[in-house]
Amino acid sequence: MKLWAGRLSGEVDERINALNSSIGFDCRMIEQDIRGSMAHAKMLAAQGIIPKEEGAALDAGLRELLAGLADGSVQIDMTAEDVHTFVEGWLTERLGDAGKRLHTARSRNDQVATDLRLYLADEIDKLTGKIKTLGLTLCEIAKQHTETVMPGYTHLQRAQPVTLAHALMAYTAMLLRDASRLADCKKRTLVLPLGSGALAGTTYPIDRRMVCDELGFLSVCENSIDGVSDRDFVIELAACLSILMIHLSRMSEEMILWCSSEFGFLSFADSFSTGSSIMPQKKNPDIAELIRGKTGRVTGALVTLLTVMKGLPLAYNKDMQEDKEAIFGALDTVSLCLELAAPMLQTAVFDKQKLRAAAAKGFINATDCADYLVTKGMPFRDAYKISGALVNRCIELDTTLESLPLAEYQAFSPLFGEDVYAAIDLVGCVRRRGSYGGPAPEAVKRQIENAEQALASLGKEEKNEL
Repeated sequence: MKLWAGRLSGEVDERINALNSSIGFDCRMIEQDIRGSMAHAKMLAAQGIIPKEEGAALDAGLRELLAGLADGSVQIDMTAEDVHTFVEGWLTERLGDAGKRLHTARSRNDQVATDLRLYLADEIDKLTGKIKTLGLTLCEIAKQHTETVMPGYTHLQRAQPVTLAHALMAYTAMLLRDASRLADCKKRTLVLPLGSGALAGTTYPIDRRMVCDELGFLSVCENSIDGVSDRDFVIELAACLSILMIHLSRMSEEMILWCSSEFGFLSFADSFSTGSSIMPQKKNPDIAELIRGKTGRVTGALVTLLTVMKGLPLAYNKDMQEDKEAIFGALDTVSLCLELAAPMLQTAVFDKQKLRAAAAKGFINATDCADYLVTKGMPFRDAYKISGALVNRCIELDTTLESLPLAEYQAFSPLFGEDVYAAIDLVGCVRRRGSYGGPAPEAVKRQIENAEQALASLGKEEKNEL
């Protein structure tokens, strides 16, 4: 059955059917389609647009369909044009004219937009839960390493001493922003388009606010043309997912570097590694690499959506059918990567000794050496130059700042005393960096506590009217 049969006669070319059909991907929205139809039928009956007994029959039929899909007794007909056609056809076979009345005062244009908004809001909730799991995983690992000194990097060069906990909490901060973006995106997703009709509303006395409340939307769209032609919420979600994947990719890249022989900071569990078909010694971080690689799929979906929408006139155009495969693919990819990232990190083993040894190289306490002179009264810029010169001297002597004799220090400035060694001790360097957000153990513990509180609250936000 084609819902648009009547105006057109003759059979459509089968090749066009293949291009036009969307059941293969929009079938995943069937639960949302049924929920939307239940709310719509209830409103039609309440408004006297259809008889109350037919409204009750539609409700019962839709509930039967939902239960049948859940227990497997009902299978979606994949030859149907789309999910809406299947649901209406299934009801009509069982209810007759009552099934045919379900589509009163709505169009597939506002129906699909409603389904998609409901579906994406549900998916945002699921993703938020997975972000929460990964964030809490990072917090738990960080708790074990608040005193694990390692080099912090800029330009991929050793820069200043931090802790492993401090580095991991940087990714937790990114995840919290991702969750915040998704929560904000959800608010704009939960704007009800149903009642917009094809584009110009309807002549029936519908109650859009009733449907809005029934379905848990936050508000009703103000303009019926915009209601059916808006896909900003899809593009916005794709942008949020792209940023999230970039964060996962950056974290994966760091872990890939850290597990290489050149760094040796961590080792992934065998269950999250693979070998080589020709080199028996290899243990490859393939899962992290795949997460990094799949970022391209998600950012590609964003570009797809932007390209589809960039030249469309008002109102609905069939091009917009392309929105679902793009956003569904992005959601599936991000969801799987989040699911894998948490256990991958939980089973990773960090080598404290190698992290500490790396911190001892690269003169990452040079800034602390300069700060020492500042405490003695020297202007920072002068202290900076002397500290740099001392680094050059260490390179000449093939030694470190910690091992450089005091006489060498005093050759550059008489302000140096025996207390310089305490000032440049790496553990001391980290512990003194207690500014809010810094790497000192107590500062990082505050970061962990704050992050855990923020993560615990995810998904518990109260709904507010826009």
